[in-house]
Amino acid sequence: MPGEVIPLAVTRFLAAQLGIRPDDLAGYAAREETRHEHLATLREIYGYKMFAGRGARDLKIWLEGAAETARSNEDLARRFVEQCRAAQTVLPGITVIERLCADALVAAERRVDARIASRLDDDMRTQLDALLTEDAGGSVTRFVWLRQFEIGRNSADMNRLLDRLEYLQALELDRGTLANVPPHRVARLRRQGERYFAGDLRDISGDRRLAILAVCALEWRSAIADAVVETHDRIVGKTWREAKSRCDARMDDAKSALKDTLQSFATLGSALLEAHEDRASLEEAVGNAGDWLSLKGLVATATQLTDTLAADPLAHVGHGYHRFRRYAPRMLRALDICAAPVAEPLLAASAIIAGTETATVLPLTFLRRGSKWLRHLNADADEASRLWEVAVLFHLREAFRSGDIWLGHSRRFGDLKEALVPVEVARDTPRLAMPFEPEAWLADRKLRMSDAICRLARAAKAGAIPGGSIEDGTLKIDRLTAAVPEEADALVLDLYGRLPEVRVTDLLLEVDDEIGFTEAFTHLRTGAPCKDRIGLLNVLLAEGLNLGLSKMAGATNTHDFFQLSRLSRWHVESEAMARALAMVIEGQSALPMARFWGAGQTASSDGQFFSTTRQGEAMNLINAKYGHEPGLKAYCRVALNCEMRNPTKSTATLCP
Repeated sequence: MPGEVIPLAVTRFLAAQLGIRPDDLAGYAAREETRHEHLATLREIYGYKMFAGRGARDLKIWLEGAAETARSNEDLARRFVEQCRAAQTVLPGITVIERLCADALVAAERRVDARIASRLDDDMRTQLDALLTEDAGGSVTRFVWLRQFEIGRNSADMNRLLDRLEYLQALELDRGTLANVPPHRVARLRRQGERYFAGDLRDISGDRRLAILAVCALEWRSAIADAVVETHDRIVGKTWREAKSRCDARMDDAKSALKDTLQSFATLGSALLEAHEDRASLEEAVGNAGDWLSLKGLVATATQLTDTLAADPLAHVGHGYHRFRRYAPRMLRALDICAAPVAEPLLAASAIIAGTETATVLPLTFLRRGSKWLRHLNADADEASRLWEVAVLFHLREAFRSGDIWLGHSRRFGDLKEALVPVEVARDTPRLAMPFEPEAWLADRKLRMSDAICRLARAAKAGAIPGGSIEDGTLKIDRLTAAVPEEADALVLDLYGRLPEVRVTDLLLEVDDEIGFTEAFTHLRTGAPCKDRIGLLNVLLAEGLNLGLSKMAGATNTHDFFQLSRLSRWHVESEAMARALAMVIEGQSALPMARFWGAGQTASSDGQFFSTTRQGEAMNLINAKYGHEPGLKAYCRVALNCEMRNPTKSTATLCP
């Protein structure tokens, strides 16, 4: 370009290659035509071509097809650049690439909407549009009523879920409507439907409105079915806990009677032993200790106490029969349950409860040999049919958990085979350092284990087990000592004292100016970055401090609750959080301190429990570690380079 100065290092390198002095290149490209002529010569030599003509048309056609599978404008632009390089096409200007990708994404979105809408007949279109106008009671449209569902805790909640599931099933919307639609496009349409109000959705153009309604109807149908199974899981857990409480209560009541019975037997035994030693009449001894009628009563009481102490909670689960009966037949008819061959007897038994099949003799083939259920079913013939139904519903819960049965088109309880990576894809993954033949893997593990056992044996014989020892045949591990010296605490306090005081809002703005992580929070509908940076940072701060949007709106004078709520609905989601976190990690890795902090080869994992005020037991949520105390469990992994991966949260009443 005119006035452009070639860097000295480049000039010296070129001069050395051409065998001339660097000063000889000072007058290069004095004419503007020289640069164009040389560029044309270079393109001819190396086979490059400009972005024009037929080559540009072919790339635009490729861009239209790639836009449907692209997740963002950035993703599509990166793939477009790679395609240009593969086609040896000189890249156009950055603004041209941005415009081409944006136009292609908009066109792809319209094609997807039109494709979904074209698969709907007139009757289905009318039914879907009616969701936005039909009143479901309580001044709530049918569309809003359908999306207001959550996992329940009792039979009433279950029936409310089944009402929604049966309504969606009555629409008879074919799942083929979403055929050849990329999954991320389906997820985006569903998330938009969950954020729109019914009035706003009615104002959207026909194809897009129908596409959102169709996707929501199909996706909610699967999500509600998952919630039904999860609710059944909780009801079974509640029934088991109540049965266990009854069993424990009966044992507590029997303790006083057990003490009196044992004392009476001890008195009788002492009298019999004295009579035997004195060679007196045993009948007279029994009469002195009580009479034969009292002895008969003691034996009956002891028999009853033996049965009480030997009982298990299964003897009391039949009390939950009426609770199950309120929803179980309806649930089993509504769910699309599939089963592995091992669970087919259980599926057949479920059909009997649902009323779709009949049987003169209740089958027990779904029970394992030696199951405790068999003993209770054979012992109580009068209540056998009720207890059988409870046993089937208990085993349904366990089968869903193990994956022996699953729901069609489900995310939470789907077929495990659909979640596995295909073998062909796995073989093409070079980073998967694992043999595909199980025999080879087992042989390798056996060899490693044998070698490790031999090394442990040698260390034990020499008394040199690192961090442990074997005493009297028992392996004892030494207690770990703190690796941080005591002086580190004083150093930390000194470093904190040297840091300047700064407001967290100013810190967020400074970090965003440096790495631009707010650009990751794009609009769910348009894909454009959030223009209201201050409002977005307020939302992120409320999320990070667990403050809530209401309190944050009261703490700031720039945004009210509705403005923050709109930003949260349309910009802040899990994928955007992950992208922003990746940008922060990348920015941190570029800092000089990252070289000294570590290479990220090791990490530390930890979690923290935050108590809440709701009663977890009332919600049928019991955790093995935290019991029925409700709360939130936050868990994350922090690498040596301060990289945080997989931050997750779960209620303490669920298994973290």
